[in-house]
Amino acid sequence: MTSKIKIVISDLDGTLLPSQGEVSDRDLETLNRLQKEKIVRVIATGRNLYSVLSVLPDDFPIDYLIFASGAGIYDWKKKQLIFSQKLDSELVHEISLELMSLENDFMILDPIPNNHQFAYYRSGKPNPDFDRRLSLYKPFASPIGHSDDTQRDACQLIVILSNCINGFNQLKAKFEKVKIIRATSPLDHESIWMEIFPLHISKAYGAEWLCNYLDINPVLSMVIGNDYNDLDLLEWGKHPFVVSNAPKELREKYQVSKSADESGFSHAVDQVLKLKLNFKA
Repeated sequence: MTSKIKIVISDLDGTLLPSQGEVSDRDLETLNRLQKEKIVRVIATGRNLYSVLSVLPDDFPIDYLIFASGAGIYDWKKKQLIFSQKLDSELVHEISLELMSLENDFMILDPIPNNHQFAYYRSGKPNPDFDRRLSLYKPFASPIGHSDDTQRDACQLIVILSNCINGFNQLKAKFEKVKIIRATSPLDHESIWMEIFPLHISKAYGAEWLCNYLDINPVLSMVIGNDYNDLDLLEWGKHPFVVSNAPKELREKYQVSKSADESGFSHAVDQVLKLKLNFKA
């Protein structure tokens, strides 16, 4: 039995959703076209569910949402959470104590589906991007008054650093019991966000789980992203693309589509479908 691709998975910010703008009409047409061709449409994002729902309308043409970098999966049509994972309170406490001793600014996000709510620790050092996120989610933020306050279950932790990759790598080396994901700040587009999840969590894990759930062979997948937090997904997908606004390091490794502003998602989908690929399913 042969088949074309069965699932298309796209990052959201900077890939399907341009940094300054809305999803293009062409990309919306492509998403509707995929539905007609019975290809499952998925967004995989680092955003929390609350944040995604604030930028995409209820009738946005997708089938599933992988959010919080794979820690949660949402059936978009049924409006139901179908998968979630969390860090247990003891591990969160252990990590928090280490971060506090190093005077790092961090946030502890509540378990899904309330991971737009968080507790935060400020070292007192200047950290403009941390302040930006704090301001953005002010109604949902509460300060950590004592180290015991960090003994709580969490979807993830976010450590907001400068754009120094050496600092990120040095800090990453201290944590072996968890999954560390590097992301570029969606706020200032420069700072490095260290996202800390359960050891196995990633966008790729979410994609694999969803394929198993839907009984789709991963070899029938196409994926597209734009940043370092898409690396696991790009390695996982059979046909990986990056938009041309991705960092040079990613553009040198994966097939390059047009930029997000030029409907790079649609261009990549067209490239794959034009190949008229056949696989053994």
